[in-house]
Amino acid sequence: MKKITMLSGLCLLLYSAACTTKKEEKESASRYAVTSPLQLDTSLVRSYVSQIHSIRNIEIRAQEKGYLQNIYVDEGQFVRAGQILFRIMPKVYEAEHRKALAETRAAEIELENTKMLSDKNVVAKNELALARARLEQAKASASLAKLHLSFTEIRAPFNGTIDRIPLKPGSLIDEGELLTSLSDNTQMFAYFNVSEPEYLDYQTNAGGRANRKVQLLLANNQQLPYPGIVETIESEFDSETGNIAFRARFPNPDHLLRNGETGKVQMTVPVRNALLIPQKATYEIQDKTYVFLVGKDHKVHARSIAIAGEIPDLYIVGSGLKPGDLVLLEGVQKVRDNDRIDYQFQAPGTVISQLRLKTE
Repeated sequence: MKKITMLSGLCLLLYSAACTTKKEEKESASRYAVTSPLQLDTSLVRSYVSQIHSIRNIEIRAQEKGYLQNIYVDEGQFVRAGQILFRIMPKVYEAEHRKALAETRAAEIELENTKMLSDKNVVAKNELALARARLEQAKASASLAKLHLSFTEIRAPFNGTIDRIPLKPGSLIDEGELLTSLSDNTQMFAYFNVSEPEYLDYQTNAGGRANRKVQLLLANNQQLPYPGIVETIESEFDSETGNIAFRARFPNPDHLLRNGETGKVQMTVPVRNALLIPQKATYEIQDKTYVFLVGKDHKVHARSIAIAGEIPDLYIVGSGLKPGDLVLLEGVQKVRDNDRIDYQFQAPGTVISQLRLKTE
């Protein structure tokens, strides 16, 4: 009888211990980590679609009418300033130049004869003045003819790369007809549009004005290895879009960038008193972002928030939260609205320090 009593007590003790262990495990399993938004000064990288242009890009056009006699360059070729690119058949202009030179020589002879007669008072002084005027007119005509003759040789105004050449030798071209384009790609301009609030943040923030360096993300998602500098901002906002254009200059020593390319300018923007929460504390429904707030009654309530910016592992909250709010950190997919939970608070600084991003 005594053995049976001892055995029963032992079983009761083991059962009680097992129940206690299960209860503790259940309580531990239902306890969730919560935290609060961290408010601090930080920065984020904003991307802007940009159009890339050569620092100099011009159209090379014919200045005279005639037949295209020679093409001395090829498409995509690098040329030096002063290098001859095209020649328009010069025969007519050479003849006009020789004629103008002959007329100049005749006017010189006429002036010499008139001067001799004027010195002997055979002709009036006005005749000598007219002879001088005719010589000046002949010289002007000769200079003009020489200028027209020089226009038959089209030369590069600066170092650059030749674009497409639409015409072939022998083509009859008119004055002003496009022959090709020339691009100086040693440095490039990237134009991008910034909204009015972002523009005001940039202009009024001392850090923003000082940090003018930007990066360029190319169409293949590779970053240009050379940083650029924001040089200028246009004077007016676009009335239709509400944006204003910025211009950044990028070095292009490898000649990777070409006129007409697109990319994304990445600009680091300081954010003062930003509210940061871990991205894993959020969830999305129909393109809206939500968090679970934990109330004093230990119940969770869904709250829609606006995201002002995104940095690795963190969101910058634009609205919907304030410092001190308790935000469910773990188990977002396990709870429902109005569920009562047991939680353990984790300091926001400790939570963020465990993420990949270092905000300092």
